Amino acid sequence: MPATIIGYARVSSVVQSLEIQTAALTAAGCTQIFTEKKSGTSTAGRSALEEALTYAREGDTLTVTRIDRLARSVADLQTIISRLRQAGIALRCTEQPIDTSTAAGKAFLDMLGVFAEFETNLRKERQLEGIAAAKAKGVYKGRKASVDREEVIRRLTAGEGKSSIATALGITRMTVHRIAKEAFPAAK
Repeated sequence: MPATIIGYARVSSVVQSLEIQTAALTAAGCTQIFTEKKSGTSTAGRSALEEALTYAREGDTLTVTRIDRLARSVADLQTIISRLRQAGIALRCTEQPIDTSTAAGKAFLDMLGVFAEFETNLRKERQLEGIAAAKAKGVYKGRKASVDREEVIRRLTAGEGKSSIATALGITRMTVHRIAKEAFPAAK
């Protein structure tokens, strides 16, 4: 079976477009492209990435446009690279000189991973600074509560069961239990 060039494209939000990445991957010779709209800060929940890694066979090449499309933390990147190496799968980037078969390519890959993680950490710091500034001005109140605590407490007081409340309000039984524990600390 001939080697396959497999593409993986990712954007962080549903409003972003995958079009530019998929066009670049197609131009790079990818015959199978996996796409998803998920944050790259973790590999958890990235089903298309898992599908691409599972689909690839020894001798294949996994291709991305940039290394930050694959991972935004050094630990995740190293885990993915290790998995690719063990399976005999090469990694290529269309916009960066990545070649995992050379020492220089490996070093460059590791440096890019460090910078991707650094960029993510800087973004988080700026976001937290912005939230703190907005809170200080009284502009930011946080997200609206998704659970009507007063309704849960009203139903508990009326003697309704936790499972029944959870089902009626579309929340988990654990959420009802936590609210009950907070509202009625002496009760068990």
